[in-house]
Amino acid sequence: MNVVNPANNDGAFAAAEAVALRSRGKLIAFLAARFGDVAAAEDALSEAFASALSVWPRQGCPDNPEAWLLTAARRKLIDEIRRNRQTSSDEPEQLADAMIAVADDEFPDRRLALLFTCAHPAIDPGIRAPLMLQVVLGLEAAQIASAFLTSPAAMAQRLVRAKAKIRDASIPFRIPEREELSERLESVLDSIYAAFTEGWADATGTDPARRELAGEGIFLGRLLTQLLPNEPEAWGLLALMLYTEARRPARRSPEGEFVPLRRQDTALWDLGMIQEAEAALRDASRAGCIGRYQLEAAIQSAHVEGAWTGSVSWDAIINLYDALVQLTNSPVASINRALAVAELQGPDAGLAALDVAGANGRMDLYQPYWAARANLLGRTGSHEAARHAYQLAIGLETDPAIRDYLRLCREDLPKLS
Repeated sequence: MNVVNPANNDGAFAAAEAVALRSRGKLIAFLAARFGDVAAAEDALSEAFASALSVWPRQGCPDNPEAWLLTAARRKLIDEIRRNRQTSSDEPEQLADAMIAVADDEFPDRRLALLFTCAHPAIDPGIRAPLMLQVVLGLEAAQIASAFLTSPAAMAQRLVRAKAKIRDASIPFRIPEREELSERLESVLDSIYAAFTEGWADATGTDPARRELAGEGIFLGRLLTQLLPNEPEAWGLLALMLYTEARRPARRSPEGEFVPLRRQDTALWDLGMIQEAEAALRDASRAGCIGRYQLEAAIQSAHVEGAWTGSVSWDAIINLYDALVQLTNSPVASINRALAVAELQGPDAGLAALDVAGANGRMDLYQPYWAARANLLGRTGSHEAARHAYQLAIGLETDPAIRDYLRLCREDLPKLS
């Protein structure tokens, strides 16, 4: 054992904190998979951490703290079974025997199975991303609630219900079979991206809960590529998040003003993240199977290349958006495609493409549609129509910095004489 000075608990706290950051999700996944109860696994592990903070300062930090915590948590789970179930006296021991012995050996990593459990079809889609963030990463319900714009009490109740659903419905902790994997993997990817975009919505990083979510989304994306290295869309999602997060320092001026992509200072972009994104996109392309996240990442790659070289390949970007719209029917992709068309063929062509995208009325309350329309109308000389579109966009926007930017764009339109 690594001896810790009994008069100084710093070593024990540091060791426990390191294990919590590194292995909490792995420990929860292993325990929950064996006992079938996420909430019970979380409670047992929390008690194990409390025990560690009591024992390790006196006895020293164990050489394998993860195994120590796992053994302590397992015993607490078995004791809980003894207290709460009317079972034969040997059932807890049978359960203990069924657990893999992990004294000093590495225990199996079940986090991927836990991610797929959180994304099971029986779980409400709206709670899947928060559930992953809590059980795999250990975020508190209040942190998650703040990021997802709901009350801590409501979020806590939804998380409790989701965990009860996993237990009561006996949802298996396993990676789906190949024929099920596509649908379930898509749900995992979408949930991770939902968590990331909540963090990305806090452009300045002033909201601690949201700021943390972007980083945790990237962590989950990296985890997924490690555990499913042959899934191209996992690599595509990781690349997309990295390209996006790399631009965060340039999204706002020092005064907090919104800075559109074409005006951003590329020297502020995180080069390391962009290089990692490029590598992830190359890994995705080797499978020869194109998906949504790869297409979105490829579009981001084209914009990065254009910003650095001063020459954007708009025809390539339009082709990528064509494939994305066909694959997803996404309104965001349709709007961005129209803007790309305007860059290549002129604003009238862009407006025509935007008219097609908004023909069924689904864009009427969508701020990016009106912002794009205002921009294109202004470029065609339809200034009064542009003012009206800007006003609608301003009314639909919730970010004060973007509202101010849209107001400036409206005020820059030529006035009627």
